[in-house]
Amino acid sequence: MSSDTKNTKNKDKNEYMRLALTIFAETTGWIAFPVIGALYLGRWLDEKQGTEPLYYFSITALAFIISSVGIGITGVKYMKRIEKEEALKKKDENESRDKS
Repeated sequence: MSSDTKNTKNKDKNEYMRLALTIFAETTGWIAFPVIGALYLGRWLDEKQGTEPLYYFSITALAFIISSVGIGITGVKYMKRIEKEEALKKKDENESRDKS
């Protein structure tokens, strides 16, 4: 295997790893921030209003819905991006084969 081929494979592997970590971080953010914020906000509102689990459960449920929608949007965004990149790679491979 030539060094150019190894460099290309390593570059592709690093690019996919970076993309995977970006997707992981964004998805984790969609889970953590709304839910944790809702837990604290719900508990605070319940203590303030004296409505023990009412706000806590309802705001937490809303946060889960928001998280689910956010994760879905993120997934669709990255799926489209990956499909577009794969189509460009295939097009480039076909063009390079046609030239040879």
